[in-house]
Amino acid sequence: MKVFHNVKDFKSQQPTVVTIGTFDGVHIGHRKIIQRLIKASEKRLSPTLLTFFPHPRMVLQQSHDLKLIHTIKEREEALAKSGLENLIIHPFTKEFSRLTAKQYVEEVLVNGLKAKKVIIGYDHRFGRNRTADIQDLYKFGNQLGFDVEEISKQDIEDVAVSSTKIRNAILEGDITLANQYMSSEFSLEGKVVKGKGLGKGFGFATANIQIEEDYKIIPKQGVYVVKGKVNKEMHYGMMNIGVNPTLGENKQSIEVHFFNFNQDIYGQIIQVNLLKKIRNEEKFEGVDQLINAMKNDQKIAQKFINNEFK
Repeated sequence: MKVFHNVKDFKSQQPTVVTIGTFDGVHIGHRKIIQRLIKASEKRLSPTLLTFFPHPRMVLQQSHDLKLIHTIKEREEALAKSGLENLIIHPFTKEFSRLTAKQYVEEVLVNGLKAKKVIIGYDHRFGRNRTADIQDLYKFGNQLGFDVEEISKQDIEDVAVSSTKIRNAILEGDITLANQYMSSEFSLEGKVVKGKGLGKGFGFATANIQIEEDYKIIPKQGVYVVKGKVNKEMHYGMMNIGVNPTLGENKQSIEVHFFNFNQDIYGQIIQVNLLKKIRNEEKFEGVDQLINAMKNDQKIAQKFINNEFK
């Protein structure tokens, strides 16, 4: 899959079949749409997906409460496995949002992407103030020489509901369900930064993960079974998301304890896949109870890992 970060960078001479959308989570519903693209590509059209970053709501509404399943990097990695030939991640700006419907179709879809077919949802709206709809797109298609294939209300609602279900499952800590919806493992990626080192004193040295993207959805506070690739080797362990109330902390942290692991990985960027939730974060009466709970968490995690992966 070729990735372009601006429509202007797309230089292919081959005509395309295009779909447009956020594709957050790249779940089963999204894959159905991509399969329609690939089927249409049998007519010598290059299957192409146009998405935007930042998310339009971040630009137009300056929305700070918007949380996405995937960072833009993770979305790109997930789509790379989908069978697409081209992914265009076009920068969404206020200036771009002011393009009229005709300018958008001519400059982006026809001249930019060489679209000969557009597969799009029945409720798709575009152009300045989102004033144009799919009926307008049909008219532009007739004028400018591309076909339009409409994705039904049911299929679009399936996609919308699936994304909502995934976000809700993550926020509830139901990682097992979220992973089922996505047919992949939800992950968190960030830099390993120095913490207070308290876990090491308890026999549970942790890597503190600092996530740069503030729009990335974070699961419910609790303890999770995880796996992560470090220095090209897969390691299993457990992750705590929370504020460490037993220790009197109040700032949320994401800490990973890999089993049988003693490497110095400060400063590295690591990706950790969440596999199963063990329990909610709890406040214990003292450190001894906390340590006993962590030992029990480890037993549960290792039993799960041995049953699932070994």
